[in-house]
Amino acid sequence: MSVVTLGPLPTVDGVTDDREADVYRYAVRLGEIGSPERAAADLGLPTAEVFAAVTRLVELHLLRTDGPTGRYLPMDPEVAATLLISPIERAMYQRRELADRLRDRIDAITRPAVEVSEPVGAIDSLEGVAEIRGLFKLAAEVCRDEMVVLRPGHDDDELLDELLAPCYSVLERSVSVRVVCPHRSRAGFASRAKAKRLIADGAEIRTLSQVPQAAVVFDRSLAVMFSFDGDLPVARRVRDRNVVRFLLDMFGQLWDNATPFAAEDTGYADAIDDLQQSVARLMAQGLTDEVVARRLGMSVRTCRRHIAALLQNLDAVSRFQAGVLAASRLTMTA
Repeated sequence: MSVVTLGPLPTVDGVTDDREADVYRYAVRLGEIGSPERAAADLGLPTAEVFAAVTRLVELHLLRTDGPTGRYLPMDPEVAATLLISPIERAMYQRRELADRLRDRIDAITRPAVEVSEPVGAIDSLEGVAEIRGLFKLAAEVCRDEMVVLRPGHDDDELLDELLAPCYSVLERSVSVRVVCPHRSRAGFASRAKAKRLIADGAEIRTLSQVPQAAVVFDRSLAVMFSFDGDLPVARRVRDRNVVRFLLDMFGQLWDNATPFAAEDTGYADAIDDLQQSVARLMAQGLTDEVVARRLGMSVRTCRRHIAALLQNLDAVSRFQAGVLAASRLTMTA
């Protein structure tokens, strides 16, 4: 029997019925409600009130009926909330998408003829995890040919991956997916495992020392750029062809210079040259170990190991000298 952790109950207009809360806690404590009559007797409540509470809890997906036995089994509150909210979110974003299409159609009809040949799409903002994930779900559902992803490093990688997760549903339809992410994705066990799952599903992944912007482009026609304002993610949906083309050009340049990531890769080994070149460039600017590590999205300890290797390879006596020597060699090679 699965264990349900009791959290806050879904409410309507901020009101939770005490009877519903009592009956739900009873179900969680016993793992089931065998019959409303027995629950009413155990709780010392009128049977009619328990029946009404059970009915409402089923509507809220906090209880589900077990067909063969007729028992009522408790559901996790988060699962219940998701089951209730997802259809509402889907309807909300479908209406938003319909509104945008109608606006574009009106603009196309009323815009002067000289501008119709190259329409300029809107740029609008969305805030919060739920809204951004909803946008990605809809965009992924209509994506048919190609999706490219710029995934920079972030202090909260779990949140970043949570936002991007709906995008990868396109892999189920064999849509081409290319992802550029930081070299540090090769190092951590969790990030490496996620990358390997995407590769197994058909995605191509390459890594760089630094990825400048978080963005996803769907079918060369819709781009979503996003950033974090404190803890709150903010996305900008872009349909302007010039901006989308710019993002694709930038992605193409980054992709060409990035290091392929294969499922069997472990650690930084395949990207060590590019990584040490980036370390050297930042060292030559006189930046501290902490700043270099933050720029490259790695731990200070890992950064210092690369710096020590550079000092040894270049026979340098100081960090600054190593940075200058390495930068000079890069200039001569270029």
